[in-house]
Amino acid sequence: MCEWEKKMQRIIDRIDLCIKKNDDEDLSLSCLSNELGYSKYYFSRKFKEISGMQFRDYLRYRRLAFALKELRNTKNGILDIALKYGFSSQEAFTRAFKEAYAVTPSEYRQNPKPVALRTIIKPFDCYLLGIGGCGMERSTEDIKIYFVTIPAHKFLHIKNFESIGYWDFWQKQNLIPEQDCKTICGLLDSIEGKLDDMGGSEANSGSGQIMAYINEPTGRICSWGIPLAECYGVRLPADYSGDVPSQMLLIDVPEAEYIVFEHGPFDFEKENCSVEEKIETAMKTFDYAAAGYCLDTTPGRIFYFYHDPEWFWKFVRPVRKEKVSPR
Repeated sequence: MCEWEKKMQRIIDRIDLCIKKNDDEDLSLSCLSNELGYSKYYFSRKFKEISGMQFRDYLRYRRLAFALKELRNTKNGILDIALKYGFSSQEAFTRAFKEAYAVTPSEYRQNPKPVALRTIIKPFDCYLLGIGGCGMERSTEDIKIYFVTIPAHKFLHIKNFESIGYWDFWQKQNLIPEQDCKTICGLLDSIEGKLDDMGGSEANSGSGQIMAYINEPTGRICSWGIPLAECYGVRLPADYSGDVPSQMLLIDVPEAEYIVFEHGPFDFEKENCSVEEKIETAMKTFDYAAAGYCLDTTPGRIFYFYHDPEWFWKFVRPVRKEKVSPR
């Protein structure tokens, strides 16, 4: 099942690794197609089916994405960056960069506005393919439950009042011009300083991007009876002053206390259902009163949701301390 997607995902992950290591020899169409055991023609055709573009164009856009982050995060010379990421000259790099982002590398370095990067494609996305959580194995890891105080920060996001879950969220957002998954993820990927970034400059280009739920009177009523609007975005420092893409919202989130229900790394295909069941049970049965807290359902409060099998699955819920009545 989905063997072709698995094979292609290995190749696509390898493309990013080769770009990072400046390994041009293994990035040739011949080398990659031979590894899969297909002709260059067949590989090119299948690649275009899953990516929507020619292999050479995808490769160029991924090189530019890596180059942009180095341009943004370092003081390395533009020519050095151009050569590192496979461009024959600074002029060739500048032409490709401006064609992709409508600014030159030097203009971008002076004013790094959000631009839609070509994020790594995910042909084998278990979540969207609907093949995770088959229950083949039960997770043996326990759920960690703890309270944290999260400092004031900003949340840059889009939101949907009608969606239910990650898959449905993007199905609905993809119908809205400039709010589709590719555009939004590409814009968020280009923003520096994401608080949850665990390697956004590497192959995991979606790092730092999270789902969230804002308590909104016009949102859908969730399973615990709160009207929530589903959101997707990034947490940023409280002093973030960068540009805000026109299709996104930037809100201030004050310092507050939260409860975290967390499970460590797991095998999505085999354990997702088990992990979800464990977390749902832990959240339903937790005795807030005994801990001296209650769930904070004040309008505007945010519930964060992290789902990355390589790192963890966790819900971060806002809480407030219960007032103890005098006896």
